[in-house]
Amino acid sequence: MSSTSHRAEGAARQARNSSAVRFLARAGFAASGLVHLILGWLAVQLALGSSSGSADQSGALRQVQQAPGGDVVLWAVTVGFAALALWQLLEALLGVPGVSDAKEVGARVKAAAKGVLYGVLAVTAARYATGSGSGGGNQEESYTAMVMQAPAGVWLVGAAGLVVVGVGVYHVVKGVRKKFLEDLRGTGGGAVGAAVVRLGQIGYVAKGVALGVLGGLFVAAAVTHDADQAGGLDEALQTIRQQPFGTGLLIVIGIGIAAYGVYSFARARYAKL
Repeated sequence: MSSTSHRAEGAARQARNSSAVRFLARAGFAASGLVHLILGWLAVQLALGSSSGSADQSGALRQVQQAPGGDVVLWAVTVGFAALALWQLLEALLGVPGVSDAKEVGARVKAAAKGVLYGVLAVTAARYATGSGSGGGNQEESYTAMVMQAPAGVWLVGAAGLVVVGVGVYHVVKGVRKKFLEDLRGTGGGAVGAAVVRLGQIGYVAKGVALGVLGGLFVAAAVTHDADQAGGLDEALQTIRQQPFGTGLLIVIGIGIAAYGVYSFARARYAKL
């Protein structure tokens, strides 16, 4: 390894070990908690037929933007998400501590994917903070239609949908089996109380169900060759609402997503960083 590479790796390790980066990364979990709390509230409002905005991340950020002092909060959310993105990308670069060699590649890929996701959220929050956020619409359908027109585009959309379904199943399993406790300080999550454990279980399962439906919409779009079948989280929640007993189920999911938000505040304190 060259001296330049050594210096770059040393700088990356120094950044990961920085107390400032750790603090901001924890603030990122708190920002995620705020977004999920608002998202849960929007989902319940959607179930009751009184939603004033889309029940997705953009809708949640728009609600923050419209609140008094919203721009300040949005900038704080932006910094928090950006710090989480940096942290996850450093984990992907340097390796995840405590992970065995057999699982190292998977852990790095997972960290990289999370880093990209948090980076997108940071950019989105920054756009709303500067007043240039999206006004909503059917962007997911537009993007899906554009991809489907490309060679093998239908297969790409279907594969993306299956990946999202897989992520949803992963969230459900992680919630049911309490695997999220591995992300927290203390042996088996012993540093946290029973209330945090229950919030994590409910939150992960609810979020997993919503993601599963979201992925299903993309699979349906690929199978039918109809981009209008695709959509974002708001469309996924609308689909749930349209099912038998959908209103009650959507209320439960909305409460569950809000529970994930409260859990995220606890994670801001107890997360292994």
